[in-house]
Amino acid sequence: MMPAAPPVFLDRDGTLIIDKDYLSDPDEVCLEEGVVEGLAMLMGNGHPLVVLSNQSGIGRGLFSESDAERVNARVDGMLRAHGIEILAWYLCPHAPEAMCDCRKPLPGMALAASRDWNLELAGSYVVGDKVSDLKLAAAIGANGILVTTGYGAAAFDGLRGVAEYIAERRSES
Repeated sequence: MMPAAPPVFLDRDGTLIIDKDYLSDPDEVCLEEGVVEGLAMLMGNGHPLVVLSNQSGIGRGLFSESDAERVNARVDGMLRAHGIEILAWYLCPHAPEAMCDCRKPLPGMALAASRDWNLELAGSYVVGDKVSDLKLAAAIGANGILVTTGYGAAAFDGLRGVAEYIAERRSES
């Protein structure tokens, strides 16, 4: 059975959590501002939430796959404490030079999620802070949403025509 609303594919570092280069310690996880509220809104509208994360630090030998899974478990626990449920977590453990088909912007992780959970890719959403997230959206027929957290602020001007939507940080008044 297909979900009522299209899935939302989320990047992890710089989107859900504050990007810390090659994060391998779950104790260093900090949620990005507004993440809980945004994910609660998406869940409330019936969107299944799936995380797709490039973790090249594994392929580069900087940390293990179990380190990345412990970080994912920490993020998942923090979100669950706020009533947010992530349907599934996918990671690409390869370095860019490995030429795998799962590293974003290639669609391998999204295709696996589609198969595993019977999710429709066309018309779905991809939310992230990098060009690779927006290119993944284009590759699977999804709507690309750039967040200006993480690397998104630096990429902002160059991606105005690529992203269907740009979610800018609200300034405090």
